[in-house]
Amino acid sequence: MCDSCGCGVTVRSDNSATAQPMDEAGRSADGAVQMLRGLLAENDRLAAHNRHHFAKNGVVAINLMSSPGAGKTALLEATIDALGGRLKMAVIEGDLETENDARRIRAKGVAAIQITTGGACHLDAKMVHHALHDLDLTEVDILFVENVGNLVCPATYDLGCHQNVVLLSTTEGDDKPAKYPVIFRTADLLLITKTDLLPYLEDFDPRRAEKYFRHLANPAPLLETSIKDPATLTPWVDWLLAQTGISP
Repeated sequence: MCDSCGCGVTVRSDNSATAQPMDEAGRSADGAVQMLRGLLAENDRLAAHNRHHFAKNGVVAINLMSSPGAGKTALLEATIDALGGRLKMAVIEGDLETENDARRIRAKGVAAIQITTGGACHLDAKMVHHALHDLDLTEVDILFVENVGNLVCPATYDLGCHQNVVLLSTTEGDDKPAKYPVIFRTADLLLITKTDLLPYLEDFDPRRAEKYFRHLANPAPLLETSIKDPATLTPWVDWLLAQTGISP
């Protein structure tokens, strides 16, 4: 975890915080909670500013969150192909290092801004705001923010996006919603990815994953997708079109 967000503090779904034993630097639990509350208050202010930018330009912003390797970049590449130019897209990529993912998106002819966070394990509203300065939002219908691969910290930070989409790969276990409930509670859509691997993964049952997801009292839709089977992307593309007010 990073050293910039108070990873030692657990934030519950009601946005309250509880302290865990803190770091070797000697920060007290109360101090850590106060630090996190201060960070979140400033972040929320900037997130509202980002939302104003999006609304002013008629842009729908989607925050993609998942563990590393769940297939966010591959999904975006397949989505560009599946949309076939029906929406003008842009992507903000978040990673600790490298521009590898942004290069993949640019190779598809879509604008991509890379945020390299260094040690930070999540994107925050300030990072996204700075990235927006490098995008012409008047030329964008839908903006994807590919968050840093992490099932914990990204859920804490409002980026100003309109929808949170959480990816759960078949390779990482169907009990992730039970183990990491905070991020799955924030999901406006849950995508189970890499479903082409299901015949080889005896320990992943989509019905069990949905059971754990529903135990969080989240009624959000759940879609099963595989970039190896373009037909499975149709419900996802229809959902995206609906967010922008376009009938599928």
